[in-house]
Amino acid sequence: MSVRKREWTTQRGERKFAWVVDYSDTGGKRRSKTFHRKKEAGDFAARVSVEVQEGLHVAARSSVTVAKAGALWIESGEGDGLERSTLDQRRAHLHKHIVPLIGQALLSKLTGPMVRDFQDLLRKTGRSPAMIKKIVTSLGSILADANERGLATRNPVREMRRNRKGRDTRTAARQRGRLEIGKDIPSRDEIRLFIAALSDLLWRTMFLVLIFTGLRSSELRALRWRDADLIRSEIHVRQRVNRYRGKPKSRMGTRTIPISPIVVVALKALKLKQESSSEFLFPNLEGNPRSHGNVVRKGMQSTMLRGGVVVDTGEKDENGKSVLRPKYTGLHALRHFFASWLINRKEDGGLGLPAKVVQERMGHSSITVTMDTYGHLFPRGDDSKELEIASNSLLN
Repeated sequence: MSVRKREWTTQRGERKFAWVVDYSDTGGKRRSKTFHRKKEAGDFAARVSVEVQEGLHVAARSSVTVAKAGALWIESGEGDGLERSTLDQRRAHLHKHIVPLIGQALLSKLTGPMVRDFQDLLRKTGRSPAMIKKIVTSLGSILADANERGLATRNPVREMRRNRKGRDTRTAARQRGRLEIGKDIPSRDEIRLFIAALSDLLWRTMFLVLIFTGLRSSELRALRWRDADLIRSEIHVRQRVNRYRGKPKSRMGTRTIPISPIVVVALKALKLKQESSSEFLFPNLEGNPRSHGNVVRKGMQSTMLRGGVVVDTGEKDENGKSVLRPKYTGLHALRHFFASWLINRKEDGGLGLPAKVVQERMGHSSITVTMDTYGHLFPRGDDSKELEIASNSLLN
């Protein structure tokens, strides 16, 4: 490793100089890099010396662009047999957001400040905070894949997150994002209003199933009649449907959920009335699974408006009347309600089930997911009373 000063004279007679770092990379190949300032050359030499010793150095000429690393990342996903919907999301993040804005940057030159600039650019060009988080996560995954291939030595995305942990702990983030009854989770009164407004048999049956099973949208729309055991009062979750058909999200997603008599009665009535020969419980006119948008807009949101489960937007229509919108705009709100119903004590109108059973009914991949999302809903005993009993028992 050496840092030397290079001097030369141009054709016009101008005297120039630069600082050159000569070194051997981890493979023993001679490398050199030129700098305008001695300090920059010295800093580079010190950093590269450590990287070469640790076997981590990747020369700029051997590096690839973010776009090339992203293409290799897609190949890795295909080789690992990821679901088509997951691969589609990867391609969308790469080609619509990452490549246009930061695709030509070399991995060897990518730094934390550059990643922050990338985030700012995403924000300025209209991406939502949720979308920005997903895109940056994909960028971090691209860099991790490149690290494993020996194309990069650092992952600025993960370094930024490690540095941020002290300021923004997971617990603090979870506290800020707690689900609230009446805000994120419909209350019991709101569910009653919603059900009362369901007049059409198909929509009524569909939403009774959703409310009392907590199925994901993709699981609900994939239900077939052979998945509904009306004798044993059970629904079997065996598949899901989004853009593609496939198995549930995780191993725990394949599950059996007991259903209440009100759901069984509704399903029997629907089966008697249903003229379609489709295998699905809630098919569209062609006999195929309904789209998510159809269920949300024509089913859930219109019923919320009829049932009065609404919020005032603060705007007025052309007749001077207040403009109202559905209070809950996504099907996941009903899934949250089901979870709260499982958790609530029996005297409060719930089932009072333990956390492990809640996890199984919800189809969560682990108990951690259940507790991170709904742990604050589990009832607590009278701490002071319990402490009094325990201390008296100990001392007496």
